[in-house]
Amino acid sequence: MNTIQKEVILDDSRVIMEALAQAGADTYIGYPITPSNAMYLYASIRYKYMLPAPDEISTLQYMSGMAATGHLPVTATSFPGFALMVESINMAYMMELPMIIILTQRLGPATGTATAGAQGDIALLRGMISGGHPIPVVCPATIEDCWDLSAKALQMAVDLRCPVIILSSKERANTNRNFDISKLPPIKPIERKYYQSNEPFIPYKYNDTLVPDFLPVSNNQHQVRLTASTHDQKGIIQHTSDEAMKNTIRLEKKVNQYIDTHNDYNHINNHADTLVVSYGITANAAEEAVLTLNNQGKKIDLLIVKTLLPIASKINDIIHSYKKVVFAEDNINGQYAKIIFGDRLPNHVSFVGAIGKMLSPKEIIEGGKF
Repeated sequence: MNTIQKEVILDDSRVIMEALAQAGADTYIGYPITPSNAMYLYASIRYKYMLPAPDEISTLQYMSGMAATGHLPVTATSFPGFALMVESINMAYMMELPMIIILTQRLGPATGTATAGAQGDIALLRGMISGGHPIPVVCPATIEDCWDLSAKALQMAVDLRCPVIILSSKERANTNRNFDISKLPPIKPIERKYYQSNEPFIPYKYNDTLVPDFLPVSNNQHQVRLTASTHDQKGIIQHTSDEAMKNTIRLEKKVNQYIDTHNDYNHINNHADTLVVSYGITANAAEEAVLTLNNQGKKIDLLIVKTLLPIASKINDIIHSYKKVVFAEDNINGQYAKIIFGDRLPNHVSFVGAIGKMLSPKEIIEGGKF
């Protein structure tokens, strides 16, 4: 079947927001902040419910309320706003409420420079849940990723009853590109399954998936208890009872178990000894650098990680199978490399970074010392 091409000028912001809407996200709640404003604007005309919030703390509180009633809320922000959201994201994590938070990275620390891009928030995301529990983070590297990964992120949020973060950056979110949108297939809305039984609803009772059934508080049959403090399966606040501790441990296990079977990456495998690892906006430069090196007769493999956190077993297996590994990231401290290998990188692992500008293919080639 012939498909009619439809070239348009678009950016990742609109692609992510449209993908989420088609997948079933029906609510946008937010406080405007650069460089996420294009998402706020598009959501205001696309989403069924649009609720401007007075600040970022209120944003997450409103989102939790909407999620509790069965809606699928979305917000977009950058570090200064995200920092205010962290406690409430922890609350939603503990209450097991599905939602999407888009974090558009910009240069820090603090308010930094709102219109300069960066990849400096990965280390924050790794440890943002008190107790070190993992929160799922996906990171698109192409427009196609923005389409597919955003829909998968929403499915993940529903399947896990958990907030999921889509990690972007200023350049990816705001750069206009020519693109044939006929390449983006329609997205089928997520089918949500709710608890259906006449037996009393136990809000945190789980099965082998480690994920409890969900039931909106707006149902007219059962009491639904959502609890942000340590609790048992009934949602009753506990101190450190065995049941409550098992429930807290389950929160970690359910995410790790899911990510090990639902993770996205692109591994260009020429059976080389050297691997370049990258993600997000830097993946484009890394891909060009590897192509250049291969054209020069140097055999180099490439791994673009799209499900960034928690690190899936498959990602670890790939990275640890190489004799030489070079990470390419738009930060100056090799955040993703250190998440995988620790503060002291082994001798066979190196890092090429940049600050205040995008990393170029030439810099990756020169810095990687291939």
